[in-house]
Amino acid sequence: MFFPSEPFRIKVVEPIRRTTREEREKLIKEAGLNVFNVPAEAIYVDLLTDSGTSAMSDNQWAGLMLGDESYAGSKNYYHFEESVRDIFGFTHIIPTHQGRVAENLLFSTILEKGMIVPNNIHFDTTRANVEYNKGLALDLVIDEAYDPHIFHPFKGNMDLHKLEQTIQQHGVHRIPLVFITITNNSGGGQPVSLQNIRETRQLLDRHGIPLFFDACRFAENCYFIKEREEGYRDKSIKEIAREIFSYGDGCTMSAKKDGLVNIGGFIGMNNDELADKITTRLILIEGFPTYGGLAGRDLEAIARGLQEVLNEDYLHFRISQVRHLGQMLEDEGVPILKPVGGHAIYLNAKEFLPHISQRQFPGQALTVALYREAGIRAVEIGGLMFGHKDPHTGEDVWPELEMVRLAIPRRVYTTQHMVYVAESIAKLYKEREKIRGLRLVYQAPVLRHFTARLEEV
Repeated sequence: MFFPSEPFRIKVVEPIRRTTREEREKLIKEAGLNVFNVPAEAIYVDLLTDSGTSAMSDNQWAGLMLGDESYAGSKNYYHFEESVRDIFGFTHIIPTHQGRVAENLLFSTILEKGMIVPNNIHFDTTRANVEYNKGLALDLVIDEAYDPHIFHPFKGNMDLHKLEQTIQQHGVHRIPLVFITITNNSGGGQPVSLQNIRETRQLLDRHGIPLFFDACRFAENCYFIKEREEGYRDKSIKEIAREIFSYGDGCTMSAKKDGLVNIGGFIGMNNDELADKITTRLILIEGFPTYGGLAGRDLEAIARGLQEVLNEDYLHFRISQVRHLGQMLEDEGVPILKPVGGHAIYLNAKEFLPHISQRQFPGQALTVALYREAGIRAVEIGGLMFGHKDPHTGEDVWPELEMVRLAIPRRVYTTQHMVYVAESIAKLYKEREKIRGLRLVYQAPVLRHFTARLEEV
């Protein structure tokens, strides 16, 4: 398998320490078997998230020194606005300190009780912000997304038949907008095709419903389109991005992913009235509209990062590094979701731990075992994150996919780190019968996986 070398040189290094198994055993018990509660300094390879964990470039660090911290009208805001509009094209660009605030501002402004937000698949904070504002979050991805063994080039696609049925069943008045997440994180980091985006737009135009994107991994989605979709191989990443967003009425974005920064986000849109309402709410909770909860230096880092992420050499390496890890795991027989997505490998916890029922959180049990045995931190995307009780019947509802996500931070870990991860997981897979299920001891009413405490069964 051809694996490109890093398109960068390492200028600064950060020491990391290997802990002993005894140390990790003590720490994970104190953490209530929840890796979110483990101190970062006790992690050897941290694959919890690719959000806010990127290594910034020398160009971005230089930009920090040019931070204009004026309360209003910072020069960095205007550079930020120019950079965002250059790629996304929306009339209104509203900065926020991260993506979930962008979601909160949008949904708290547009949603009324009983309204519905269709998506290919909502991620955890998107779903939580919809539900907290009394809406219903519906996942309408194509059926192939739920089969980890099927190869489909665009497993993140919206199912247009399901979307049409939803509109007919619930009525246009109950659907203030439709979302498409690119790439589709909860479904394995899978891309959405431009044809599917275009056809979704055409369907929504017939009903007068706006289309928004969760755009936090837009560049990775563009790379897959260039690689896999007919007619786009000779297009630049920026040209593909511009076409994607030309079909949208707006977007939310956590710039902590494809913005290559450690903090920041924004909302983009074309609707003047909605932008005014959101800006009023922004001033109450985030700050003045030209800083949106961010320092001027952070806005500058985003402006530069959004242009850097369009570099095809970078994207080729980025996607290839993730694929390389996936191939090493496949070679060892480890069950993963296929095809490999853009930012992460998703271990298939149901097949990895078939002796643990979904009621005993096999994904979380695997996450705990991975930290305990190898000092690697991943995140469960399964029953702990998305399991819930049906509000009408009171019965437990479990997600179709039970996965452990190994999210690769951008420009942070070397190929040898990936080899260590693959070898550690392969060893764990051979000893998988020793892993025990878990039960909840404490859970919060919203986003329980962040603070839950568990114990072994």
